[in-house]
Amino acid sequence: DNLLGISWVDSAWIPILNPGNVLDYFSERSNPFYDRTCNNEVVKMQRLSLEHLHNMTGLEYILLHAQEPILYIIRKQHRYSPTQVTPLADYYIIAGVVYQAPDLGSVINSRMLTAIHAVQSAFDEAMSYCRYHPSKGYWWHFKDQDERDKVKPKSKKKEEPSSLFQRQRVDMLLLDIRQKFQPKFIQPKSGDKPVPVEQVKKEAEPTTETIKQEEKDSTKNSQQSSSTKAPPEKRMRLQ
Repeated sequence: DNLLGISWVDSAWIPILNPGNVLDYFSERSNPFYDRTCNNEVVKMQRLSLEHLHNMTGLEYILLHAQEPILYIIRKQHRYSPTQVTPLADYYIIAGVVYQAPDLGSVINSRMLTAIHAVQSAFDEAMSYCRYHPSKGYWWHFKDQDERDKVKPKSKKKEEPSSLFQRQRVDMLLLDIRQKFQPKFIQPKSGDKPVPVEQVKKEAEPTTETIKQEEKDSTKNSQQSSSTKAPPEKRMRLQ
């Protein structure tokens, strides 16, 4: 069983806990981290000192570090000889509560799972704000945006006169019409701007009012010229 998620404590030992009796506290029968097949149990039953553990082989528990009055570290190891041991697990006691120290693989696995969970949650949160419509495309819609819209005074949204698609289609139609019905120009003189043919025709064709006015002016001029002529010379009569 995985013992990394559990802890053990005996409140009766906490006031009297010290480096001399911490192994006795750890060897309580109710402690799930203690293995009763270890050499410590043999030494305890034979009422021997802990120094005899160096001359034995097998599983044992030792006090690795002590920082009174709150921290004690106990190591579980397998002894092959007085000088050769293999560490198996470490346990730390903080304020009387016993925990198992995780191994390096468990630490890396936990950190990776925490990071992946955070990244996955961020992607899920971002995807919940993403919206899509065929005419608009993608955009972001946040939860607090509705609250902001409620606080702001409502104003009529100005509708666009035309969409980008409509403007592009209109430009294409205008270009097609311009190519089919090209304007006609004449070049009267070098250096002058071209004048449309229709404008020349309009300037050349006088209106009926101008024609009538010109006729009136011509009749007046003829009358004035006739009145200003000298009287005819008198002819001599023949006798």
